[in-house]
Amino acid sequence: MPSRETAAFNPSPAFGLLLDVDGPIASPVSRTVAIASISRDLAAMANRGIPVIFNTGRSDDFIAQQVIPPLRESGLLDSAPVFTVSEKGAVWAEVTPASLGEVHIDEKLKLPAGLAEDVRELVAERFGNLMFFDETKRSMISVEQSVQVHNSEYLEAQQEFDAAIPGLLEKHRLGDVRIDPTIISTDIEHQRVGKDLGAERALSLLEARGITAESWFTMGDSRSDYAMATWLHRRGIPVSHVDVRPADGIPDTPYQVLTSRTGALHDEAGAEFLSLWARGAATIRAGRQS
Repeated sequence: MPSRETAAFNPSPAFGLLLDVDGPIASPVSRTVAIASISRDLAAMANRGIPVIFNTGRSDDFIAQQVIPPLRESGLLDSAPVFTVSEKGAVWAEVTPASLGEVHIDEKLKLPAGLAEDVRELVAERFGNLMFFDETKRSMISVEQSVQVHNSEYLEAQQEFDAAIPGLLEKHRLGDVRIDPTIISTDIEHQRVGKDLGAERALSLLEARGITAESWFTMGDSRSDYAMATWLHRRGIPVSHVDVRPADGIPDTPYQVLTSRTGALHDEAGAEFLSLWARGAATIRAGRQS
């Protein structure tokens, strides 16, 4: 029986990809990978040995259900250097064509079950027509806009929801917890988690595989996503950050920040950059070029 084809192994690829999922990869409207070229380009680069790391607040279940199937259909090969670092660094696993590898959880970053139950009840009693409690999270607590609800309605209710959380944190005597709202959700999380922790975790996973990328492209749709590029830059690693929703304003950074040349946003901007990188994988490098 012939052996299965596997991805190329490259111990020092010219660049790696550290990617937020909501916005750059998955549509914030449908919450799916809606643009076919995204999975095709990701699979093509990973099969050539370019690291692809999903550095996301999403759960590992979301990656398994929404991201892996289109990657598989696009021809992702075994042994490709693809990982998910979920829940902002608290949960991680290898991504394979079949599914996820062993899921690891940093137990020190898990929030108490009692707090989760109180938030679940809050959503059911006051906000159930606009948002839902994400039952797939393993460490953080998240609520998300229901798909059928208009975003403006959700954002109005989100302010009221967020204002109710500090009282619950006080009830459970939790002082090391952060409330992090996005345009479609609110995460209640340990203060240690974040896109910088995700970046640290990502490099450790690759190091265990014997892979060190020469430079990195990071990509996200919010200010908090800049933390992964900042973490890399502070360690002397060349990095360019792509902002697919620059409406919040682009901060001053010591590293290169890129936006769509066509004015595309969200996953359309993500698709634009992924296609560019996939076509020029042999010559493209991240970081400011002299």
